Amino acid sequence: MLAERDFRYLQDLVHARAAIVLEPGKEYLALTRLDPVARSAGMGSVGELVDALRADEGSALHERVVEALTTNETTFFRDAKAFETLRSVVLPEVLARKERSRTLSIWSAGCSSGQEPYSVAMLLREDFDLDGWQISILGTEVSTAMLERARTGRYGQLEIGRGLPAELRARYFRPVGEVWEIDPEIRAMVTFERQNLAGDWPVFAPMDLVLMRNVLLYFDRPTRRRVLTAVRGVLAPEGYLLLGAQEQIANDVDGFERCSGAPTGWYRREGTALRAAGA
Repeated sequence: MLAERDFRYLQDLVHARAAIVLEPGKEYLALTRLDPVARSAGMGSVGELVDALRADEGSALHERVVEALTTNETTFFRDAKAFETLRSVVLPEVLARKERSRTLSIWSAGCSSGQEPYSVAMLLREDFDLDGWQISILGTEVSTAMLERARTGRYGQLEIGRGLPAELRARYFRPVGEVWEIDPEIRAMVTFERQNLAGDWPVFAPMDLVLMRNVLLYFDRPTRRRVLTAVRGVLAPEGYLLLGAQEQIANDVDGFERCSGAPTGWYRREGTALRAAGA
């Protein structure tokens, strides 16, 4: 069991460091994720871990705890409908509009261990002739451990088996011992950087597409507003934002238009709403 005062400490810590709301009733989640952290630090329980955190507020252990409590669930080509809309509607429209500059900038925010930006890179390689184009795909994540995994481009059998079509596995991955390694050319298409979305943002080049799925769910409303306002400033005119299927902008911030023809959480910065293929 996790003492109430210990759970409150963890709630305050993860909110202060990452603006994530750890709701009451998630004590089991904290225990499950922090037990390995406690054991690796030579402690017998999560309660002892919290005592150590209180004793030294500036320790590196705090970052490890925050990383462990950050949700990192992801798969290749997660939500097939979202990727189909990206392939058949969004990218053709953006590429036609950018034909003169022949540049394309995409940002996967909260990319976890890299499956989402790598999925976008494979989709571009498979379905579009981008010879002569300058392609930039950025993946950001608050967890340094997840970023290191993403940069290696190596995934276990279970990860490879979730969402990745067999033909793409054969074309873009090779077995290395007990893991699968992504093709170096696909890996080179993606740059990974650490970023806390709730903190200060670096200067971004204008983005044609921002994928920020299942991230806002864990923020309180003031943080959602702040993040969405920053995204609006990063998006190029008529650029697209993809949220998770259960997320919506609602009244959090102005300047976005819901893409009513799309089956998932697509938004566009101002301009005309997206039409579904064939509409």
